[in-house]
Amino acid sequence: MDATERVLVVPTELLHRLGYFQGFTGEVDLYLADLLSPEHTSYRPRSEVEVDPSFKQLIPYVIFHHLDEQGRPTVFQYTRGTGQGEGRLHKKRSVGIGGHISTIDVAADGEGNPYETGMRRELDEEVIVRTPYAAHCVGLINDDLTEVGRVHLGVVYRFDVECPAVEPRESDILESGFRPVPEILAELPTFETWSQLCMKALFARS
Repeated sequence: MDATERVLVVPTELLHRLGYFQGFTGEVDLYLADLLSPEHTSYRPRSEVEVDPSFKQLIPYVIFHHLDEQGRPTVFQYTRGTGQGEGRLHKKRSVGIGGHISTIDVAADGEGNPYETGMRRELDEEVIVRTPYAAHCVGLINDDLTEVGRVHLGVVYRFDVECPAVEPRESDILESGFRPVPEILAELPTFETWSQLCMKALFARS
């Protein structure tokens, strides 16, 4: 972890004011505009906020979804290597691609949207997407039952890809590829908590 990195956060109190929830919620419209409003966001040293639950680090969490030739849902999944930034998630399986928004995503002229810029940067750093897709913001994750979750807030996106052509760019994205949703659901305990929450909320009834 870069000791000087400053990451995008919101006060945890804001989440409680908007409507506290534990786990996954699909009610994006109730939260997202306020969570991303410049009056509520700030950039703070990552080394500090990783251990300070009075702030939530905003993390885009992208799930790549594809319907195979028989119309069956598949999802891109992988195992996290030990070189990725969040040590508490090393060797965990995951269906989410994403990471922190930081001051490097703020344009020099103050224009643009640092959150959108940061999400695209994280995707470009971690994977190669060789297919058209449609992006949908489908939910939020708040998990105060785990050490990692207490200091992070996930913004969940489902990217519906035309072809299963997503490849890892980072060497620490291991054992990756699209797998049928039922297979992932059957092995859900081996996945990180955020992935478990997303798969249950978005696909368990499909």
